[in-house]
Amino acid sequence: MARGQQKIQSQQKAAEKAAKLKKQQGHGLSDQAKAAQKALIHTCSVCKSQMPDPKTYRQHFENKHPKNALPDDLKDVVA
Repeated sequence: MARGQQKIQSQQKAAEKAAKLKKQQGHGLSDQAKAAQKALIHTCSVCKSQMPDPKTYRQHFENKHPKNALPDDLKDVVA
């Protein structure tokens, strides 16, 4: 078992390593979340769900809201 100065150095080294790991995880996660949010540009007019592209939006609308009329911006999109 380490004693005295050796123990203190070991604890400091472990704390620095943990801080670096936590910092890396924090940045990667928030960057990914921001990028994913930017990709969701189409919003359903009925339920306000967000989709990345018009094809997915049209499929969503046809499956989830079959009784509602298709919005004008989706009529020319091929699913």
